[in-house]
Amino acid sequence: MNLFDPMFQPHSSNRFSVTARNGMVATGSNLASAAGLEVLRKGGNAIDAAVATAAALTVVEPTANGLGSDAFALVWVKDQLYGLNASGYAPKNISIEAVKKNHEKMPTFGWTPVMVPGAVKGWAALVERFGKLSLAEDLAPAIAYAENGYPLSPMLAHMWERATKRFHELFDGNSAYDEWFRTFTKNGESYHFGEMVQLKNHAKTLRLIGQTNADAFYKGEIADQLVRQSQRDGGFFTKEDLASYDVQWVDPISVRYHGVDIWEIPPNGQGIAALMALNVLNHCDAHNPLERVHQEIEAMKIAFSDTKFIVTDPTHMKANVAEYLSDAYGKKRAQEIGQTANLYTPLEQGKSGTVYLCTADGEGNMVSFIQSNYMGFGSGIVVEGYGVSLQNRGADFSLNPQDANALVGGKKSYHTIIPGFMTKDGKAIGPFGVMGGYMQPQGHVQVVRHLVDEHLNPQMALDAPRWQWLEGLKVEFEPTFDNSVVQALQRRGHEVTVQTSGVSFGRGQMIIKLDNGVLVGGCESRTDSNIACF
Repeated sequence: MNLFDPMFQPHSSNRFSVTARNGMVATGSNLASAAGLEVLRKGGNAIDAAVATAAALTVVEPTANGLGSDAFALVWVKDQLYGLNASGYAPKNISIEAVKKNHEKMPTFGWTPVMVPGAVKGWAALVERFGKLSLAEDLAPAIAYAENGYPLSPMLAHMWERATKRFHELFDGNSAYDEWFRTFTKNGESYHFGEMVQLKNHAKTLRLIGQTNADAFYKGEIADQLVRQSQRDGGFFTKEDLASYDVQWVDPISVRYHGVDIWEIPPNGQGIAALMALNVLNHCDAHNPLERVHQEIEAMKIAFSDTKFIVTDPTHMKANVAEYLSDAYGKKRAQEIGQTANLYTPLEQGKSGTVYLCTADGEGNMVSFIQSNYMGFGSGIVVEGYGVSLQNRGADFSLNPQDANALVGGKKSYHTIIPGFMTKDGKAIGPFGVMGGYMQPQGHVQVVRHLVDEHLNPQMALDAPRWQWLEGLKVEFEPTFDNSVVQALQRRGHEVTVQTSGVSFGRGQMIIKLDNGVLVGGCESRTDSNIACF
């Protein structure tokens, strides 16, 4: 799909889009991208490459994801789009009453917010259904990184140092977190840029996962240790919680935005928020950059105000998803956007740790994949002897029984991680994603607008300066954002701040397929992103 001018470079990253024909892997780590490319060269397809890259990311970017992560994927195979929900649920024995014995709200760290990890099962399911190689073959590059070690890149080192400092402040003297310090520090000191890191227990676990097609993780020795540790340290896990877990194949949801179909995973993910905002923007008419940004912010606030009250485990949802993606909804909500900033019910924001990747091969297969420990290293809990850092996704549960996202044993929580995909007239344009907690749907909306409306090439669509709504009337802007627009928005009632760090504005990747089958990739200039291709 030829949407853009490859030489139009209005933003300052000085990166051009990358082209290839036989295969492409884009993610936030050069080492992980290389792992995906290695598998492609061995005869694997885009699905194998996605799993290889995802597994490598648990090793080379543990500051954002791990073997205890959840995952979602959109997979394009033979002109059809498939959705994978590999998010976990709360332990079946947990309850609001049990948590309230020790906490007024869901805690951020420790065993209480840990959910059944879904990513590893997701890898196995993807390879079994669509892969050309075995799971063990796809995990081989990640095992090599964990076994032999790898050097820290700049942004990775920054995140590692920040997490180590915070964990010392929070957990020194608390034995439940000893394994995290043994696994991810040098006798308590953070690793730094250029230093080598080895994760031997992680390598052992990846081998077990490959040898048993993930059964060791959910039914074998890894599961046994996870449950023992949980019960010892006040968690709620039983062996049945893990043994009964399986992924869900779901039908992706979409809206048509200016002739392009934008696809997301349905709830419990928040991808619906991006679609709702684009649905509203379909009925807005911006005549200049100020109007465009103002309408984007207001549409996003509207979407969040609704998703806060409806999105949760789909088996517990009372709302009809189709109604929120209907033309009538978009039209009605667009009429509420005026010339000034409005207050909508705010969605409480959280910090995040997520990795996104996308892959494509010469056969036409494409994958949009995302996995996350949620907040950086996640819960701070590491399974002893196995290197499995566990996510803290349950921190988003409410302890108010009346809330849509109220905690219930066996229930999935509202999920922030979302992979995106674009098609037109039934043909793939390609995968895209932006990491970063509640920034993710906001990033999706902005990237889509840059690509579809402004016809920017993939690299420029990602590099364009971003805004981020926080809560109420508060909006942050990157320092390179047009200052005249920022000042005008402030006069319209937006509470504006300009941030000097780009970390909180998300990290994205994109692959677009041209009409002749050539692949065009863009990678995030805000982090250690890299594209590997051939």
